[in-house]
Amino acid sequence: MYHTRRRNAKFARTQEARMGKSEEQLKKKTKVVQKAPISTTWIGKYWNKPTLTFLIAIFGFIIVGGLIFEAISRFLL
Repeated sequence: MYHTRRRNAKFARTQEARMGKSEEQLKKKTKVVQKAPISTTWIGKYWNKPTLTFLIAIFGFIIVGGLIFEAISRFLL
């Protein structure tokens, strides 16, 4: 209940601040560019080309191996 009152008070303050302003003044706010959740240095440091190649090979082996296993099991049963 306390949180609702606090949110209502915050909403009232923002609405009060908007009163008397034109639509152009209200629309001047620019959107903040959201930063990536992972820093580019971390990606560059740990996800280099050999690592990505290795991971693609592992995932490819899992997927293709699973498909081959499924095909063989359906053929024999």
